[in-house]
Amino acid sequence: MEEKMFEVKGTFMMGEEWRPYTRIVAAPNEKQARERTFATIGSKHNLKRRYIKIDAVVPAAGK
Repeated sequence: MEEKMFEVKGTFMMGEEWRPYTRIVAAPNEKQARERTFATIGSKHNLKRRYIKIDAVVPAAGK
């Protein structure tokens, strides 16, 4: 299946405050882009999903 590029925006908990993030993720669909975002941010910052909020998932322009 062909992978598309998605831009994922949201916030995650770092310490006691919510920090914004924007990531470009390669995935076959929007749902998979959300899952990959949870996995990469959760893994990198040792966070559970409840500390990661996704506000928008849109196809990345020009990619």
